[in-house]
Amino acid sequence: MAKPLKYCLDCTQSPQKKEDNNTILTSKSAMKRYAQIPRKIGGQLVELSTHELEYIPLDTQLLDSIKLARHIKRNGRRRQLQFISKLLRIRDISPIANALDKLKNRHNQQSAILYKLEDLRMRLLKNGNDVIEEVIILFPGIDRQKVKALVRNAKKEFSDKKTSKAFHQIFQYLKELSEIS
Repeated sequence: MAKPLKYCLDCTQSPQKKEDNNTILTSKSAMKRYAQIPRKIGGQLVELSTHELEYIPLDTQLLDSIKLARHIKRNGRRRQLQFISKLLRIRDISPIANALDKLKNRHNQQSAILYKLEDLRMRLLKNGNDVIEEVIILFPGIDRQKVKALVRNAKKEFSDKKTSKAFHQIFQYLKELSEIS
């Protein structure tokens, strides 16, 4: 009895088992799973906007097929998606998959950056000069006097229980600095 095939966690390669006579055996279900990868990527490409497609490394034939699939309805669209997956199978899809992942995670990355900046702002207000040194290391082009003045004004506004204009200005200034660096 043959041992079952071990499937790789990286789904960009089909699971294979080599026998002694150099033949490659692959299970039918593994081949189907492997064939679904380009189909899923093709479907994701069709759903992208024209602006987002500019960031994906595509050749002209594939790009034209994707644009055509957007205008086709029902069964014709299904056949066009099959054609796109056929085109993807004969190409290296790893750069395309990486670019799609970057587009999907762009919002998460921006949110994470904003949360870090917000945390930095709160630490600036609590600890002051100790954190200013850290900010200077993170953002070399920072104006130390401006940050100190904003922190001082924000603390004063909090103590007077006024609307904190300086509190928002600190965040905006840090955001500008993060976009520059």
